Amino acid sequence: MILTVLAGSANVPLADAIAAELGVTPRRRVAQRFADTELHVVIEETVRGHDVYLIQPTSPPVDEHVVELLFLADACRRAGAARLTAVTPYFGYARQDRRAAGREPIGARVVAELIEAAGFDRVIAIDLHTPAIEGFFHLPLEHLSATSILAEAVRPVITSNTIVVAPDMGAAKLAERYQALLNVPMVVLRKARLSGHEVAVRGVMGDSVRERAPLIVDDMITTGATIEAAVNGLLAAGCLREITVVATHALFVGPALERLRALPIRRMTTTNSVAVASALPFPLQIVSVAPIIAERIARLTTRAGG
Repeated sequence: MILTVLAGSANVPLADAIAAELGVTPRRRVAQRFADTELHVVIEETVRGHDVYLIQPTSPPVDEHVVELLFLADACRRAGAARLTAVTPYFGYARQDRRAAGREPIGARVVAELIEAAGFDRVIAIDLHTPAIEGFFHLPLEHLSATSILAEAVRPVITSNTIVVAPDMGAAKLAERYQALLNVPMVVLRKARLSGHEVAVRGVMGDSVRERAPLIVDDMITTGATIEAAVNGLLAAGCLREITVVATHALFVGPALERLRALPIRRMTTTNSVAVASALPFPLQIVSVAPIIAERIARLTTRAGG
């Protein structure tokens, strides 16, 4: 089968970088909206009999990017694609993996079922918010992690004073992986969510952070509320003002930029799993996930006899 990369509109530069790693040229497609906001997509080159990889993180606006992914999949199937893989480096609705109040949907499960119904054969994702999402799919899911490449990116600034910080219990397993890679101590913060946009730190679990340089790690930054609470809690506990933040997915929605700009963060490192604005009010190091995605695509294509 012919290996084909097709980009949705969510992160075209990442798709181009993946295609370059694989030594192929992305197939052309058109995505436009009618006056009533309906989406219309057209694939401009043949994909008949091809092994197609659709690159489309379901980042904000999440619903629009999910529907575009589904439409592109249907277009590929109707055009005769032999095999179809959804490459969603960032998987939207991942935090809706359970019911908290009772009369609410499990959003992640709904999106997983939509992807299956669209005719995909496989999904590739990076650092899902919770491993439970893998169980929502009845098709194979390749769950990659950017932890290793992010740890290598921050290794030059690691000192004897560095301490890895999980901003809440949900990030504890992730922090343990950074701890093992960087060989530094680790603490977990006890977080209390005050509202959908506000959180507070109630305490520090583990070693003291006094006179330590925190390395705060998380899978994603959305409104910045968790990072803001973590930084303020660490400063109150006597940490050094040498604060580094590392996250796989940088969404920066709502008040995130204003919140982060006001904090004494010296370094911030993330990936290009979602498209990040070029002009930001603070220095940002971006590590490309194109090589790890391309490497997995190459393996899958070889395994399938492509």
